[in-house]
Parts: sequence; structure tokens; C-alpha cells
Amino acid sequence: MPHVTLHTPLGELTVFEDEGAIVAVDWGRGYGAEPAPPTALLRRAAAQLHDYFDGVRTGFDLPLNPQGSEFRRKVWAALGRIPAGETRSYLDIAREVGCRSPRAIGQANGSNPIPILIPCHRVVAADGSIGGYSGGGGIATKRHLLALEARALSGQEAASLPLLRCPANP
Repeated sequence: MPHVTLHTPLGELTVFEDEGAIVAVDWGRGYGAEPAPPTALLRRAAAQLHDYFDGVRTGFDLPLNPQGSEFRRKVWAALGRIPAGETRSYLDIAREVGCRSPRAIGQANGSNPIPILIPCHRVVAADGSIGGYSGGGGIATKRHLLALEARALSGQEAASLPLLRCPANP
């Protein structure tokens, strides 16, 4: 499957494409098939992610095709509607998708195959606390992404954020 690995403030991220859409973003270096030159879509995704981490972009314009159940795809679509710099609770998302279980939303959120591009980091606990995060360095990564977006929206330099050291392969 075509993929490209990027160096980011969160460590390496690998973006995968299948049939003209982004299907996964993995924490760490992608291994497997023989490396091939990145496709036009992967180059575009890499450029948009670099702009995001540089603080000059808060959203993405890429075709996404996350693989999962109908329920999970519905949750991931709701996550994609959360504006940069804002958060929603698991309960908010549950209500939006017609689900009675914030726990089910948390499970769908944690299984998001395209983190950052589908902004699962923008979901917090009902009491406003940070909640959990299954990617990268966990909660530290989630805090970093939220702070990065807040700074980008306020016009502050992303470089003012401290570098976050995350495990290479969590």
C-alpha cells in the first residue's frame, strides 16, 4: 500500500493511501512493502500535515476513507465536524450520532484509523477534563495537538510550543 513517513514534533507519522484516499495515519515508521515514490495524494497529505505542525493550517482538504463499521464511520464523521480549536465531549458526540453510550463513542474514537486528519484529539470528558488518547505519547500528544491548534488560531508561532518527545513505536 502506498505510504509516506513524515518527521513531526510528535515523532514519525506514516500516512497510507488506498484507491485514491487516505486510509490510515500510524504513529511511527511504516514498514512492509517495498518503498515507492509517494503518490500525488501522499505528497499533498504530507504538505498539509507539515503546514499543520508549522501552525499555518488547522484543517485538511484530503479524501479520507476510514475502514470500520457503519457506527464507527458515523462517529468519525461527527469528529470531522468539530472545528479546530474547539472540543466536544464524548456525550456531545453520542447525542449527535443518536447513541446512548458515551463509552461506545470513546471506543470508536480510540479506534480512529486516521488520527489528526479525523480529529479525535478534540474529544474530551463531559466535565471538561482532557480524557484519554490512544495515539503517540497519549495524553501529552493530545494536549500538544490542542495547544498547537489554539496557537495557530491565535496567530502565535507553532515554534513557541516545546518539542514533545514521544516513543517511536508506542
